[in-house]
Amino acid sequence: MQRVVLITGVAGGIGRATAQVFAEAGWRVVGVDRGADAAPEGVARYIRADIADIAASQAIFAEVTSEEGRLDALVNNAGVQVAKPLVETTPEEWDTVMGSNLRSVYLAIRHAHPLLRAQGGAIVNVSSVHAVATSANIAAYAASKGALSALTRAVAIELARERIRVNAVLPGAVDTPMLHAGLMRGHVAGANLEELMGALAARTVMGRIGHPREIGRAILFLADETLSSFITGQELVVDGGATARLSTE
Repeated sequence: MQRVVLITGVAGGIGRATAQVFAEAGWRVVGVDRGADAAPEGVARYIRADIADIAASQAIFAEVTSEEGRLDALVNNAGVQVAKPLVETTPEEWDTVMGSNLRSVYLAIRHAHPLLRAQGGAIVNVSSVHAVATSANIAAYAASKGALSALTRAVAIELARERIRVNAVLPGAVDTPMLHAGLMRGHVAGANLEELMGALAARTVMGRIGHPREIGRAILFLADETLSSFITGQELVVDGGATARLSTE
């Protein structure tokens, strides 16, 4: 029987690439996003909804239950970023970041649990290297991703008895619209996007920016029982070696 994966934030850079990677691997992809009108490539069933909303989250998994009948993997990928100093971040912006990056994951896991419990499965949370090492003017995002890493470990312990594995992927600099927007916060020097991307690439050990499909393949590895059956509660950093290097080097 064809395995089913649900990917949130499927219209974003990493979400789109991940949907294609899973589809090419033979999975049936259910994609959720609050922005796109049409299904991205590789998505067999598209649901437009705000996953941070309780009723919407309930409706999403009710539809998956009635129409798909199973769920083998949940990929919590949706996220937003506010790039400004903490003291300039409004309470509304803080709540938006926490809602999209953390509350939505709690709701999705809660509502997906009956489906995943039925046959066992995997949850992959898309966190960020900002959970372990961060920079100025991105505090709300870093805090949400740090919390997501802790949540990953806690839920992995709780759900292990039900044969549900829970892991996280921590992307570094990946060529996505979110990265392009985040570069404007001034942590690297450059007069235009090309110069900013080049300066950021130079900071990684591998000397380049990551590609969304590289993150998608890491997510597939953690979601697929045949590839990662003895891995749970872990964080897979995919950052070109950026966090391996001392900042003083």
